[in-house]
Formats: sequence, C-alpha cells, structure tokens
Amino acid sequence: MMQPIAITLGDPAGIGPETIAKAFRDAPDATQGCFVAGDVGTMRRAAQLLGQPGLPVALIGAPAEVWSVPPRCIPVLQITELLAPVPYGQISALAGKVAADCVLWASRAALRGEIAALVTAPLHKEALAAAGLPYPGHTELLQAEAAAHLGKPLAEVPVRMMLANDELRTVLVSIHMSLRNAIEAVTFDNVLQTLRITHRSVGAALGRAPRIGVAGLNPHAGEGGLFGREEIDTIIPAIQAAQAEGLDVHGPYAPDTVFMRARAKPGQAGEFDVVVSMYHDQGLIPVKYLGVEQGVNVTLGLPLVRTSPDHGTAFDIAGTGVADASSLVAAIRMARKLSRI
Repeated sequence: MMQPIAITLGDPAGIGPETIAKAFRDAPDATQGCFVAGDVGTMRRAAQLLGQPGLPVALIGAPAEVWSVPPRCIPVLQITELLAPVPYGQISALAGKVAADCVLWASRAALRGEIAALVTAPLHKEALAAAGLPYPGHTELLQAEAAAHLGKPLAEVPVRMMLANDELRTVLVSIHMSLRNAIEAVTFDNVLQTLRITHRSVGAALGRAPRIGVAGLNPHAGEGGLFGREEIDTIIPAIQAAQAEGLDVHGPYAPDTVFMRARAKPGQAGEFDVVVSMYHDQGLIPVKYLGVEQGVNVTLGLPLVRTSPDHGTAFDIAGTGVADASSLVAAIRMARKLSRI
C-alpha cells in the first residue's frame, strides 16, 4: 500500500482550505490516500463554503488512518489548533505561524519517510515574516529542513523551483529575491548547478534525458554583447560545461521567444522539454499566462517530493466560495506521480 500524501493547510485566512475542501469533493480519485495536515476547525469552516450537502471532516490520529476514512470525507491530522477562526483576507502573525507549523510537520514527516509527499496550499509571505520565520517562502523553508535532517550546510542542499503545466516547464536559476540581486545571481556556478538539477530531476520524471533550452538574461540574449555580456561571460560557458558532462542543453536563446519554442501543443511536443530561466518573473509569467488553473510548482533537489498550486492566498476572494481548486488537484496528481518514480 502506498504511503499517504499530506496536504498542508496553507494560510487559514486565504483560499487554501477552501481549495482543499473542493479538491476532496470534486476529485475523489486524486485525493484518495491524502489527508490535511492542519486544523479541524479551519477545515470545517472551509467545508461550509461548499454549501449543502456539506462535506464531513474527520479527525485522524496518524497518517496511516487515512485509509480507513470513507470516500468524500476530509481527513485532518491536527497539527495546530486555532482557538478562534482568523478573519479571511487579513495578514496576521498567527495565520503565518499556523501555515508554517503545518509545513514544518509535513516536511519532517516526509524526511522520516512517514508520508509519500507533501502538497502545500499557499501561504502568505508577509504573514510568514510577521510570525518571525526567517524564510521568504516554502522553498527556502524546505531547503533548511532538508539540510538540517541531512546534517549538511545549506549550500550543500541546492534546490530549484520548477513551474509546470501540460504545455510548458521552466526551472529558475534564482527564486525569491529582488531583480537586482537576481541578476547578480546569474553566475557560472548557479547556472551550471541549475542545469544539473534540471537534468536529474526532469529526467527522472520523463524517464529519459530532457532537452533543455536556456533563456538568456538580456534582450535578444545579449545580441553578441551589444546588450550585455552575461551570456558571453557566464551563461554560454555554463552551457558548454554542461554539454561536456553529456547534458542535452542548448542556448542561450532570446527570452521573448524560447518559451514559444518549448511550448507543447496537442499531438506535438515542443522543441525543449524544459526551459531554464534566469530569474523568477522571466520564467513564471509565460507559464502562468498559459493558465494558472493548471500550473504546478515543484521543488527540485530535495530528498522529498513537494508540489504546490500555481497561485497565492488570494485574500481578495477568500471566504467567498469562488476559489478554483484545479491547480491544487493538478499538484496532488503531480505529487502522486513523482512519489512513484
């Protein structure tokens, strides 16, 4: 029997709990063997947003108990208890702490081998900071937990963010930092390390070596040095080093066209299986434009499987009952697939 998958609560003031409830209601095949690492009261409030008939919420005492919960019922392992509901759509240190506690528990359970994967509902970065957590997001928190578990320095557990849907995959050289710092992060070592992680992780999912396209940093990929020398001095040498190691890597290409070349269409594969992007927005904008509802965030390089939906807490619609659970369902399906590799 496969181990269960934990879905972390996310920020209780956001749409995470609602999308979790909808996933259990609308995709029972995907959520079978899943449980919520969170708070029973918060999930019962979320279930009420679905209208009648309501979806029952069951308290479980251990992950393995998920298999005894009836279908169309939401199993919840109580990680942290909210004595009173937090207001929807408001940043608070309490909500940030609740979200972080759930992720910390799930990451440690995954590292101990007690769960197959974790799917993280969205948290709010300002709430996380208000709670005193020294991490800008899930990725950095999970990296720190993995390093501590392995007894290694943080630098020896490199991670990268991949955003993927049915049409496009992209892996980022840098994640949550200012654009100025992201440009400075385009170093030979960082680009080569990203190519290696992409080759290993995406290759494992595909069952073959992936075709990797690389986006340039500058307009027109620098135009031979006319618009910047980062491609000549840094990116091309990293690509050549990766090619010397046997990686199927090509570029750098103009960032305004490489994603179109990589995009898969019905019955037609793209030119590349994945694009390595130099910074956060360069890679995420094209994937999100194709449809945020189906996008999945995957953390590469960790000794565990972690996926998440391609959206945030959506405080503007939290509590209204209109949130779309499609991206969360896609993240659950992706986690199940990756955990079986």
